[in-house]
Amino acid sequence: MTTIAASVQKTFISEDFLLRSETARILYHDYAKEMPIIDYHCHLPPDQIAQDKQFENLTQIWLYGDHYKWRAMRANGINERFCTGDASDWEKFEQWAATVPYTMRNPLYHWTHLELLRYFDIDILLNKDSAREIYDECSAKLKQPDFSVKSLLNRMNVKVICTTDDPTDTLSYHKEIGESGFNIKVLPTFRPDKAMLLIDSPAEFNQYLAKLAEAAGPGEITTYESLLAALKNRHDFFAAMGGKLSDHGLEHIYASFDEEAAKQAFAAALKGEIASFEQRTAFKSMVLFDLAKMDHEKSWTQQFHLGALRNNNERMLRELGPDTGWDSIGDYSQAQALSAFFNKLDSTNQLAKTILYNLNPADNEVLATMTGNYNDGTVAGKMQFGSGWWFLDQKDGMERQMNALSNMGLLSRFVGMLTDSRSFLSYPRHEYFRRILCNLIGNDVENGELPNDIPWLGKLVEDISYNNARNYFGF
Repeated sequence: MTTIAASVQKTFISEDFLLRSETARILYHDYAKEMPIIDYHCHLPPDQIAQDKQFENLTQIWLYGDHYKWRAMRANGINERFCTGDASDWEKFEQWAATVPYTMRNPLYHWTHLELLRYFDIDILLNKDSAREIYDECSAKLKQPDFSVKSLLNRMNVKVICTTDDPTDTLSYHKEIGESGFNIKVLPTFRPDKAMLLIDSPAEFNQYLAKLAEAAGPGEITTYESLLAALKNRHDFFAAMGGKLSDHGLEHIYASFDEEAAKQAFAAALKGEIASFEQRTAFKSMVLFDLAKMDHEKSWTQQFHLGALRNNNERMLRELGPDTGWDSIGDYSQAQALSAFFNKLDSTNQLAKTILYNLNPADNEVLATMTGNYNDGTVAGKMQFGSGWWFLDQKDGMERQMNALSNMGLLSRFVGMLTDSRSFLSYPRHEYFRRILCNLIGNDVENGELPNDIPWLGKLVEDISYNNARNYFGF
């Protein structure tokens, strides 16, 4: 137990946290709790896993790069110096601790106390009064060998991690991890968005093409065909390194299949010119389509993260760069392009296993029903409506996603939760998800809407927690 003074108020994270019925408690404690974790989408830095990094203090592992926390601190009136600025690590943590009591009803409040409890055995509330003692105790523990990155991952019973990697990445750290004998699989995920989206910025696009050509080598990328060949080269390389997934972060799917217009956009970009909107849309559509066929050829799973409106605050984007907390939910039209894209692939039987994640909860039923159009009986749950993502990976968002999936498809075939995180302390999100899942099912049993068939319901919970993902991805 923690050595912090017992006089400080204890947290509310009990053994039965979020479990409101006896059925929910049985399902969680007897079935979900001990299942291993497959984190099939995250942004963990593979170099820190390879090096088995030891963090110096709690701020470095918990606050660095965490735009969720930065957004909350800014909303609480905390100066940017304590978020991304030059304040000391202790000063940043002190301001975060002072913010935590104000995050009640935000998922950050739950995640914060789950992470303190599961990793550090800290069972008191974090606030300005407890900040110093918690910071010192956690920072001291982080210096111990059993709090290195690899030890933290094993502590959470993680079996597989899929990072998110650009096609130009050498994957040298994945190779190092694989050769080290580390018991957790750390596999790359192919994220080729720059090869499509940078067509809107010819200077950046040409810089990227040079980097891609160097990675694929030999030869320059001077035609649309040579671009596809370079991407195919890297796709093959990722597969040779154990990769089984691709991922795309898009506002919406592109589905304007005009190959000639796509080539015109490419030619214009090579000359430093911006093609028409229609030509650039055709380019994005054709690249996405050709990449999807590569995924099918290798029996990969393709993932589409749809609906983020990114970089809304241009002033702060100039000062801090992307992924620093200035993104929000977008209200893009999704259905028609998704239908056209999937239908074109399916028409030649080249539609790979697919996971759709949406950021706008108004689209839950749209995506849940769209996946049902292209299940073909070849794979259970071939087309997946993915777990609540980003702004939706919280209790309400997860429940709404699972309710939509239940109503429109088969919750029982769901591949479950992922972290989508850059933090090595994020794995209690799987516990959070499992508790919510068990509570949802438990409520139905208590209300007489599901039979009290604990063995079958327990199997369903185990499958969603781990087994479905293991079978679906074939790790």
